[in-house]
Amino acid sequence: MSRKSNLDALFGARPAKVSASQPAAPPAPEPEAFAAANPDAAEPEFAAANAPVPEHKAPDGPRPPERSRSGPVRAMSSTLRGLAARADAAAEIEAGSVVVEIEPGRIDDSFIADRVADAHDPGLAALVESVRESGQQVPILVRPHPDDPERYQVAYGRRRIQAARQLARPVRAVVRPLSDAELVVAQGKENLERQDLSYIERAFFALRLEEHGFPRGTITAAMGVGKGDLSTLISVARTVPAEIVRAIGPAPAAGRPRWMLLAERIKAARPNRIAGLIADPAFAGKPTNERFAALLHALAPPAAPRPAPQVWSDEAGRNLARIERGPDRVAVTFDDRLEPGLADYVLDRLPEILAAYRAGRSRP
Repeated sequence: MSRKSNLDALFGARPAKVSASQPAAPPAPEPEAFAAANPDAAEPEFAAANAPVPEHKAPDGPRPPERSRSGPVRAMSSTLRGLAARADAAAEIEAGSVVVEIEPGRIDDSFIADRVADAHDPGLAALVESVRESGQQVPILVRPHPDDPERYQVAYGRRRIQAARQLARPVRAVVRPLSDAELVVAQGKENLERQDLSYIERAFFALRLEEHGFPRGTITAAMGVGKGDLSTLISVARTVPAEIVRAIGPAPAAGRPRWMLLAERIKAARPNRIAGLIADPAFAGKPTNERFAALLHALAPPAAPRPAPQVWSDEAGRNLARIERGPDRVAVTFDDRLEPGLADYVLDRLPEILAAYRAGRSRP
Protein backbone atom coordinates (compact mmCIF):
# COMPACT_ATOMS: atom_id res chain seq x y z
CA MET A 1 0.00 0.00 0.00
CA SER A 2 1.38 3.45 -0.93
CA ARG A 3 1.73 6.31 1.52
CA LYS A 4 -1.26 8.14 -0.04
CA SER A 5 -3.44 5.03 0.27
CA ASN A 6 -2.48 4.70 3.95
CA LEU A 7 -3.45 8.30 4.67
CA ASP A 8 -6.68 8.10 2.64
CA ALA A 9 -7.75 4.95 4.45
CA LEU A 10 -7.00 6.43 7.87
CA PHE A 11 -8.63 9.83 7.34
CA GLY A 12 -11.64 8.55 5.44
CA ALA A 13 -10.95 10.12 2.03
CA ARG A 14 -13.07 8.87 -0.88
CA PRO A 15 -11.22 6.09 -2.75
CA ALA A 16 -10.07 6.84 -6.28
CA LYS A 17 -11.49 4.89 -9.21
CA VAL A 18 -9.28 2.02 -10.33
CA SER A 19 -9.13 -0.06 -13.47
CA ALA A 20 -9.64 -3.82 -13.52
CA SER A 21 -5.92 -4.34 -13.67
CA GLN A 22 -5.29 -2.29 -10.53
CA PRO A 23 -5.99 -3.56 -6.99
CA ALA A 24 -8.76 -1.71 -5.18
CA ALA A 25 -7.84 0.39 -2.15
CA PRO A 26 -8.74 -1.21 1.19
CA PRO A 27 -11.94 0.02 2.87
CA ALA A 28 -11.75 2.78 5.47
CA PRO A 29 -11.71 1.58 9.08
CA GLU A 30 -14.99 1.30 10.98
CA PRO A 31 -15.89 4.47 12.96
CA GLU A 32 -15.71 2.64 16.30
CA ALA A 33 -12.24 1.23 15.61
CA PHE A 34 -11.01 4.57 14.32
CA ALA A 35 -12.40 6.43 17.34
CA ALA A 36 -10.80 3.97 19.73
CA ALA A 37 -7.42 4.40 18.05
CA ASN A 38 -7.80 8.20 17.72
CA PRO A 39 -9.48 9.74 20.79
CA ASP A 40 -9.13 13.27 19.39
CA ALA A 41 -11.12 12.42 16.26
CA ALA A 42 -14.30 13.86 17.81
CA GLU A 43 -12.72 17.28 18.21
CA PRO A 44 -14.15 19.96 15.88
CA GLU A 45 -10.67 20.85 14.56
CA PHE A 46 -10.07 17.23 13.57
CA ALA A 47 -13.39 16.92 11.77
CA ALA A 48 -13.05 20.27 10.02
CA ALA A 49 -9.51 19.55 8.92
CA ASN A 50 -10.36 16.14 7.51
CA ALA A 51 -13.91 16.46 6.17
CA PRO A 52 -14.09 15.51 2.45
CA VAL A 53 -14.94 18.24 -0.03
CA PRO A 54 -17.90 17.32 -2.34
CA GLU A 55 -16.72 16.59 -5.84
CA HIS A 56 -19.78 18.00 -7.68
CA LYS A 57 -19.83 21.52 -6.25
CA ALA A 58 -17.21 24.10 -5.38
CA PRO A 59 -17.72 26.04 -2.15
CA ASP A 60 -19.51 29.41 -2.54
CA GLY A 61 -17.73 32.63 -1.64
CA PRO A 62 -14.19 33.13 -0.48
CA ARG A 63 -12.60 30.11 1.14
CA PRO A 64 -11.98 30.50 4.87
CA PRO A 65 -8.38 30.27 6.00
CA GLU A 66 -7.24 26.71 6.65
CA ARG A 67 -7.00 25.78 10.26
CA SER A 68 -3.80 24.24 11.51
CA ARG A 69 -4.03 20.67 12.74
CA SER A 70 -3.80 19.89 16.40
CA GLY A 71 -0.61 18.53 17.93
CA PRO A 72 -1.79 14.90 18.14
CA VAL A 73 -2.91 14.97 14.51
CA ARG A 74 0.42 16.37 13.35
CA ALA A 75 2.25 13.73 15.38
CA MET A 76 0.09 10.98 13.86
CA SER A 77 0.71 12.26 10.33
CA SER A 78 4.45 12.44 10.96
CA THR A 79 4.45 8.87 12.26
CA LEU A 80 2.56 7.64 9.21
CA ARG A 81 4.94 9.44 6.89
CA GLY A 82 7.90 7.83 8.68
CA LEU A 83 6.35 4.37 8.40
CA ALA A 84 5.64 4.91 4.71
CA ALA A 85 9.21 6.12 4.09
CA ARG A 86 10.64 3.06 5.83
CA ALA A 87 8.36 0.80 3.79
CA ASP A 88 9.50 2.50 0.58
CA ALA A 89 13.16 2.11 1.62
CA ALA A 90 12.65 -1.59 2.35
CA ALA A 91 11.05 -2.07 -1.07
CA GLU A 92 13.97 -0.27 -2.73
CA ILE A 93 16.50 -2.50 -0.94
CA GLU A 94 14.63 -5.63 -2.00
CA ALA A 95 14.55 -4.39 -5.59
CA GLY A 96 18.30 -3.76 -5.49
CA SER A 97 18.13 -0.01 -6.09
CA VAL A 98 20.00 1.19 -2.98
CA VAL A 99 23.47 0.52 -1.61
CA VAL A 100 23.85 -0.94 1.88
CA GLU A 101 26.87 -1.83 4.01
CA ILE A 102 27.49 -5.47 4.95
CA GLU A 103 30.22 -7.06 7.03
CA PRO A 104 32.46 -9.14 4.72
CA GLY A 105 32.22 -12.12 7.06
CA ARG A 106 28.52 -12.47 6.20
CA ILE A 107 29.14 -12.85 2.46
CA ASP A 108 29.85 -16.25 0.90
CA ASP A 109 31.31 -17.00 -2.52
CA SER A 110 29.06 -17.75 -5.45
CA PHE A 111 28.13 -21.40 -5.85
CA ILE A 112 29.94 -21.22 -9.23
CA ALA A 113 33.57 -20.12 -8.87
CA ASP A 114 34.89 -17.85 -11.63
CA ARG A 115 38.37 -17.16 -10.27
CA VAL A 116 41.61 -19.05 -9.89
CA ALA A 117 43.19 -18.11 -6.56
CA ASP A 118 46.59 -16.45 -6.80
CA ALA A 119 48.55 -15.88 -3.61
CA HIS A 120 50.78 -13.42 -5.49
CA ASP A 121 47.96 -11.31 -6.97
CA PRO A 122 49.68 -7.92 -7.48
CA GLY A 123 46.41 -6.12 -8.16
CA LEU A 124 44.90 -6.91 -4.76
CA ALA A 125 47.46 -4.82 -2.83
CA ALA A 126 46.81 -1.87 -5.14
CA LEU A 127 43.05 -2.29 -4.66
CA VAL A 128 43.44 -2.34 -0.87
CA GLU A 129 45.40 0.92 -0.94
CA SER A 130 42.85 2.51 -3.27
CA VAL A 131 39.96 1.58 -0.95
CA ARG A 132 41.97 2.75 2.06
CA GLU A 133 42.59 6.18 0.54
CA SER A 134 39.43 6.83 -1.47
CA GLY A 135 36.86 4.35 -0.19
CA GLN A 136 35.02 1.71 -2.18
CA GLN A 137 33.80 3.51 -5.30
CA VAL A 138 31.89 0.66 -6.99
CA PRO A 139 29.47 -1.50 -4.94
CA ILE A 140 29.38 -5.26 -5.26
CA LEU A 141 26.27 -7.29 -6.10
CA VAL A 142 24.97 -9.91 -3.69
CA ARG A 143 21.79 -11.90 -3.18
CA PRO A 144 20.24 -13.18 0.06
CA HIS A 145 21.72 -16.60 0.79
CA PRO A 146 19.19 -19.26 -0.23
CA ASP A 147 19.98 -21.40 2.84
CA ASP A 148 20.73 -18.80 5.55
CA PRO A 149 18.66 -15.61 5.99
CA GLU A 150 21.53 -13.98 7.89
CA ARG A 151 24.05 -14.34 5.05
CA TYR A 152 24.55 -13.37 1.41
CA GLN A 153 26.08 -14.82 -1.76
CA VAL A 154 28.23 -12.67 -4.01
CA ALA A 155 27.49 -12.34 -7.72
CA TYR A 156 30.54 -10.17 -8.39
CA GLY A 157 33.02 -8.16 -6.35
CA ARG A 158 35.06 -10.90 -4.65
CA ARG A 159 38.30 -8.87 -4.70
CA ARG A 160 36.51 -5.85 -3.21
CA ILE A 161 35.31 -8.14 -0.40
CA GLN A 162 38.91 -9.25 0.17
CA ALA A 163 40.03 -5.63 0.33
CA ALA A 164 37.29 -4.72 2.83
CA ARG A 165 38.20 -7.76 4.92
CA GLN A 166 41.85 -6.71 5.06
CA LEU A 167 40.83 -3.19 6.05
CA ALA A 168 38.32 -4.46 8.67
CA ARG A 169 35.51 -2.37 7.24
CA PRO A 170 32.06 -3.16 5.79
CA VAL A 171 31.66 -3.59 2.06
CA ARG A 172 29.19 -1.50 0.06
CA ALA A 173 26.75 -3.76 -1.76
CA VAL A 174 23.56 -3.87 -3.78
CA VAL A 175 21.27 -6.63 -2.50
CA ARG A 176 19.05 -8.15 -5.17
CA PRO A 177 16.89 -11.31 -5.08
CA LEU A 178 18.41 -13.41 -7.88
CA SER A 179 17.71 -16.92 -9.11
CA ASP A 180 20.64 -19.24 -9.77
CA ALA A 181 20.50 -18.46 -13.51
CA GLU A 182 20.26 -14.69 -12.89
CA LEU A 183 23.20 -14.88 -10.50
CA VAL A 184 25.57 -16.59 -12.94
CA VAL A 185 24.48 -14.35 -15.84
CA ALA A 186 25.18 -11.24 -13.72
CA GLN A 187 28.47 -12.82 -12.61
CA GLY A 188 29.55 -13.51 -16.18
CA LYS A 189 28.39 -10.16 -17.57
CA GLU A 190 30.35 -8.22 -14.96
CA ASN A 191 33.50 -10.20 -15.72
CA LEU A 192 32.98 -9.72 -19.45
CA GLU A 193 32.54 -5.95 -19.11
CA ARG A 194 35.54 -5.53 -16.79
CA GLN A 195 37.70 -7.82 -18.95
CA ASP A 196 39.71 -9.04 -15.97
CA LEU A 197 39.27 -12.80 -16.27
CA SER A 198 42.07 -14.76 -17.89
CA TYR A 199 41.41 -17.34 -20.58
CA ILE A 200 41.70 -20.33 -18.25
CA GLU A 201 39.42 -18.70 -15.68
CA ARG A 202 36.77 -18.17 -18.34
CA ALA A 203 37.23 -21.75 -19.51
CA PHE A 204 36.72 -23.19 -16.02
CA PHE A 205 33.77 -20.85 -15.37
CA ALA A 206 32.08 -22.25 -18.50
CA LEU A 207 32.87 -25.84 -17.49
CA ARG A 208 31.48 -25.37 -13.97
CA LEU A 209 28.28 -23.87 -15.37
CA GLU A 210 27.82 -26.89 -17.65
CA GLU A 211 28.60 -29.34 -14.85
CA HIS A 212 26.02 -27.57 -12.69
CA GLY A 213 23.37 -28.33 -15.31
CA PHE A 214 22.83 -24.92 -16.89
CA PRO A 215 21.70 -25.08 -20.55
CA ARG A 216 24.05 -23.84 -23.24
CA GLY A 217 21.81 -20.81 -23.87
CA THR A 218 22.27 -19.59 -20.30
CA ILE A 219 26.03 -20.24 -20.46
CA THR A 220 26.48 -18.31 -23.73
CA ALA A 221 24.51 -15.41 -22.22
CA ALA A 222 26.70 -15.44 -19.11
CA MET A 223 29.94 -15.76 -21.08
CA GLY A 224 29.07 -13.45 -23.98
CA VAL A 225 30.44 -15.95 -26.53
CA GLY A 226 29.09 -18.00 -29.41
CA LYS A 227 28.49 -21.74 -29.33
CA GLY A 228 31.77 -22.56 -31.11
CA ASP A 229 33.92 -20.50 -28.74
CA LEU A 230 32.04 -21.96 -25.78
CA SER A 231 32.84 -25.50 -26.95
CA THR A 232 36.54 -24.60 -27.20
CA LEU A 233 36.56 -23.10 -23.70
CA ILE A 234 34.97 -26.19 -22.19
CA SER A 235 37.30 -28.50 -24.13
CA VAL A 236 40.40 -26.72 -22.81
CA ALA A 237 39.08 -26.76 -19.24
CA ARG A 238 38.42 -30.49 -19.47
CA THR A 239 41.92 -31.19 -20.77
CA VAL A 240 44.01 -29.33 -18.16
CA PRO A 241 43.63 -30.83 -14.64
CA ALA A 242 42.27 -28.43 -12.05
CA GLU A 243 45.18 -29.04 -9.65
CA ILE A 244 47.64 -27.86 -12.30
CA VAL A 245 45.57 -24.73 -12.94
CA ARG A 246 45.54 -24.00 -9.20
CA ALA A 247 49.33 -24.40 -9.09
CA ILE A 248 49.84 -22.07 -12.07
CA GLY A 249 47.22 -19.47 -11.22
CA PRO A 250 45.25 -17.32 -13.70
CA ALA A 251 48.22 -16.62 -16.02
CA PRO A 252 46.56 -13.68 -17.84
CA ALA A 253 49.35 -13.49 -20.45
CA ALA A 254 48.63 -17.01 -21.74
CA GLY A 255 45.84 -17.30 -24.30
CA ARG A 256 44.04 -20.22 -25.89
CA PRO A 257 46.87 -21.50 -28.19
CA ARG A 258 49.42 -21.73 -25.37
CA TRP A 259 46.96 -23.40 -22.99
CA MET A 260 46.12 -25.93 -25.70
CA LEU A 261 49.84 -26.54 -26.25
CA LEU A 262 50.33 -27.05 -22.51
CA ALA A 263 47.41 -29.48 -22.48
CA GLU A 264 49.06 -31.59 -25.18
CA ARG A 265 52.35 -31.64 -23.28
CA ILE A 266 50.58 -32.57 -20.05
CA LYS A 267 48.97 -35.58 -21.73
CA ALA A 268 52.37 -36.77 -22.98
CA ALA A 269 54.24 -36.19 -19.68
CA ARG A 270 54.56 -38.53 -16.73
CA PRO A 271 52.26 -37.50 -13.83
CA ASN A 272 54.98 -37.83 -11.20
CA ARG A 273 57.18 -35.45 -13.16
CA ILE A 274 54.44 -32.79 -13.21
CA ALA A 275 53.79 -33.28 -9.48
CA GLY A 276 57.46 -32.75 -8.73
CA LEU A 277 57.61 -29.58 -10.82
CA ILE A 278 54.59 -27.84 -9.25
CA ALA A 279 55.61 -28.89 -5.70
CA ASP A 280 58.99 -27.15 -6.01
CA PRO A 281 59.05 -24.06 -3.72
CA ALA A 282 61.00 -22.18 -6.40
CA PHE A 283 58.12 -22.79 -8.80
CA ALA A 284 55.48 -21.61 -6.32
CA GLY A 285 57.44 -18.41 -5.63
CA LYS A 286 57.26 -17.21 -9.23
CA PRO A 287 54.54 -14.84 -10.53
CA THR A 288 51.66 -16.59 -12.24
CA ASN A 289 52.73 -15.87 -15.83
CA GLU A 290 56.25 -17.13 -15.09
CA ARG A 291 54.84 -20.30 -13.52
CA PHE A 292 52.95 -21.00 -16.72
CA ALA A 293 56.02 -20.39 -18.90
CA ALA A 294 58.22 -22.53 -16.63
CA LEU A 295 55.87 -25.51 -16.78
CA LEU A 296 55.37 -25.16 -20.52
CA HIS A 297 59.13 -25.12 -21.06
CA ALA A 298 59.82 -27.98 -18.63
CA LEU A 299 57.33 -30.24 -20.41
CA ALA A 300 58.67 -29.50 -23.90
CA PRO A 301 59.83 -32.64 -25.70
CA PRO A 302 63.61 -32.93 -26.08
CA ALA A 303 64.87 -31.52 -29.34
CA ALA A 304 65.93 -34.09 -31.90
CA PRO A 305 69.72 -34.14 -32.34
CA ARG A 306 70.81 -32.28 -35.43
CA PRO A 307 72.87 -34.33 -37.87
CA ALA A 308 76.49 -33.31 -38.30
CA PRO A 309 77.13 -31.02 -41.26
CA GLN A 310 78.39 -32.62 -44.45
CA VAL A 311 81.33 -31.29 -46.46
CA TRP A 312 81.62 -31.60 -50.25
CA SER A 313 85.19 -31.60 -51.59
CA ASP A 314 86.64 -31.51 -55.08
CA GLU A 315 89.24 -33.93 -56.50
CA ALA A 316 91.98 -31.87 -54.90
CA GLY A 317 90.41 -32.31 -51.47
CA ARG A 318 89.30 -28.71 -51.11
CA ASN A 319 86.12 -28.27 -49.07
CA LEU A 320 84.09 -26.22 -51.55
CA ALA A 321 80.62 -26.63 -50.02
CA ARG A 322 79.02 -27.28 -46.62
CA ILE A 323 75.63 -29.04 -46.36
CA GLU A 324 73.47 -28.65 -43.18
CA ARG A 325 70.24 -30.61 -42.82
CA GLY A 326 67.31 -29.65 -40.63
CA PRO A 327 63.86 -31.20 -40.08
CA ASP A 328 62.38 -29.50 -43.14
CA ARG A 329 65.23 -27.81 -45.04
CA VAL A 330 68.74 -28.28 -46.40
CA ALA A 331 71.27 -25.43 -46.55
CA VAL A 332 74.22 -25.50 -48.95
CA THR A 333 77.02 -22.98 -48.41
CA PHE A 334 79.77 -22.47 -51.00
CA ASP A 335 83.24 -21.27 -50.08
CA ASP A 336 83.57 -18.41 -52.52
CA ARG A 337 87.22 -17.88 -51.63
CA LEU A 338 88.28 -21.30 -52.88
CA GLU A 339 86.13 -21.36 -56.02
CA PRO A 340 84.86 -17.87 -56.95
CA GLY A 341 81.70 -17.90 -59.10
CA LEU A 342 80.70 -21.50 -58.34
CA ALA A 343 77.62 -20.45 -56.36
CA ASP A 344 76.37 -18.20 -59.20
CA TYR A 345 76.97 -21.00 -61.74
CA VAL A 346 74.86 -23.43 -59.72
CA LEU A 347 72.09 -20.84 -59.23
CA ASP A 348 71.93 -20.16 -62.97
CA ARG A 349 71.46 -23.86 -63.71
CA LEU A 350 68.87 -24.57 -61.02
CA PRO A 351 66.01 -24.67 -63.59
CA GLU A 352 67.88 -27.34 -65.59
CA ILE A 353 68.69 -29.29 -62.43
CA LEU A 354 65.04 -29.15 -61.31
CA ALA A 355 63.77 -30.30 -64.71
CA ALA A 356 66.20 -33.21 -64.79
CA TYR A 357 65.23 -34.17 -61.24
CA ARG A 358 61.52 -34.20 -62.05
CA ALA A 359 62.11 -36.11 -65.27
CA GLY A 360 64.02 -38.75 -63.37
CA ARG A 361 61.23 -39.08 -60.75
CA SER A 362 58.58 -39.56 -63.42
CA ARG A 363 60.30 -42.58 -64.97
CA PRO A 364 59.06 -45.99 -63.84
